[in-house]
Amino acid sequence: MKTILRLTLIVLLTISSFAQVKDLNGSWSGKLKLPNGIQLTIVFNINYSDEKYSATLDSPDQGVKGIPCGEVKVISDSISIDVPAIVGNYSGKINSEAKTISGLWNQAGSSFELNLEYSKEFVGPKRPQEPKPPFPYNSEDVKFFNEKDSITLAGTFTYPKEDGKFPAVVLITGSGAQNRDEEIFNHKPFLVISDFLTKNGYAVLRFDDRGAGESEGNHSIATTFDFAEDVRAAIKYLKARNEVDKNKIGLIGHSEGAMIASIVASESDDVAFIILMAGPGLPGDSILYLQTELIYRAEGQSEEQIHEILDELREVYSILKSDIDESEMKEILKSKYQQRFDKMSDEEKQRFGDLNTYMEMEIRIATSPWFRAFLKFDPRPILEKVKCPVLAVIGEKDLQVPPKENLPAIEDALKRGGNKNFKVTELPNLNHLFQTSQFGTISEYGIIEETMSPPALETMLNWLNEILE
Repeated sequence: MKTILRLTLIVLLTISSFAQVKDLNGSWSGKLKLPNGIQLTIVFNINYSDEKYSATLDSPDQGVKGIPCGEVKVISDSISIDVPAIVGNYSGKINSEAKTISGLWNQAGSSFELNLEYSKEFVGPKRPQEPKPPFPYNSEDVKFFNEKDSITLAGTFTYPKEDGKFPAVVLITGSGAQNRDEEIFNHKPFLVISDFLTKNGYAVLRFDDRGAGESEGNHSIATTFDFAEDVRAAIKYLKARNEVDKNKIGLIGHSEGAMIASIVASESDDVAFIILMAGPGLPGDSILYLQTELIYRAEGQSEEQIHEILDELREVYSILKSDIDESEMKEILKSKYQQRFDKMSDEEKQRFGDLNTYMEMEIRIATSPWFRAFLKFDPRPILEKVKCPVLAVIGEKDLQVPPKENLPAIEDALKRGGNKNFKVTELPNLNHLFQTSQFGTISEYGIIEETMSPPALETMLNWLNEILE
C-alpha cells in the first residue's frame, strides 16, 4: 500500500555574515532517501527581508506546501534544522561555490541522506496529464454527512454540462489519510480519472478521507469498515442529486479502496457495479508478506536477508493477530525490537539512532486499530457475496498487490459466489499506481511523469460502457 512520511518542520539557521545570507536566499531542494526505496522531495523556500530570514517548507510529493518555518540561523558553513514537533533535525555543510548543502535528516531514531541544491525557484516534476481549469464540464465542491459516525465529508462532484441523468461513480482512495485526488508523489490519479470519466459522460464524486483535507473525523482510529460507512454516505448523497441515474451508481476503489468497494457492494443493492484497481484477493498478512518479499528483492536484498525479514514479520504479525491484551502486546513487541536491535552492528545501531523513539513509533503503528484489522482482513468471503458486475485490474509490475497471486483469488471468490458478470485483467507494464513502469518499485512513482496509463483508463471506460448499455 502506500508509505507516507508526514513532516511538520521548524527551521533554525544561524547567520554569520551578510555574504552568506545572500547565498541562502531562494529555494533549496533535495531527495529524502528512505530505506524502503521511497524518495521524497523536500524544498526549503528561504527569503531575506528586514534583516532577517523567514522560510517555508514544501513536500511536493505529498502535496504539502507553505509550511511555516521558524527562526533562520547559520554558523560558518554548517546548517542545522531542528524539528522538535516530530523529534527530527537536519544538519549539513554548505558549499557556497556549488550552492549545495550535504547532510542528514534525523527522525524517529533513524538517519537518512538529504542533500540540497539551490535554485532561484523550485520547479516541480512534470505532470502532463493533470487537467487544468476551465473544465468542459460542471465541477462543484460539495459536502455530505455520515449519519452513523456524525461526520461531514468534503469532496468534488463533476458531471457533464448536457441535460440528463448520468451514470455515476464514487472514487475510493487507498490506505493512509488521502485527499480527494488521492495525491501521492505529486501525482493526482483521482483527478485524472475523474476528468477522463466526466468527459466521457459520467458523473463522479471523489472526496477527502475522514480526517484529511476538508473532511471531519479521526483517520487514525478508523478501520476499513469505518471507511465503508463514508462510502455509503457518498452513495446516499449521489442518490439525492438530480443529475444522477440512481440505478447506475457504482464504485471505483484503488488498493484498500477496492476492499472498501467490495464491502459496500456485498451489502447493498444500491451499487450497480464495482471496479477493483489493484484490489487484494488474499488476506492482509499474506499481501504484506508478498509485498515485502517482492520490494526487497527488487531493491537488491539477498535471499537470506529477505527470509530473515519475513521470519521476523511472521512473529510480529502472529502477536498482532492474537487476542493478547494491548498493554501486554506492546511489552512483547518492545522486547522483540530490543532483541533485534541488540543483534545489529554498531553502524546499523548508529543509523537507527535512539531506540526508544524508533520502537515507540513502530509499536504505535503496528498496534493501531487499522493495521490490526487489515492483517486479519480476508476479502474472499466478502467477494463471494458481491452480485453486481465486477472489473478487477492489476498492473503486471505491481509489487504491492502482485497480480499473479491476487487476480486468481478474486476470480475464484466471485465464481464461488455465483457471480456471472465479472472480468479480471492483468494490465501489461503497469505498477501499483497504474503508471507505465520499468521495475514497479516505489522509488519510480515520483520519477515517472505519467500519472495514469491511458490504456488503463480506456479499459475501465470500455467495460463501463459495455455493462451499462
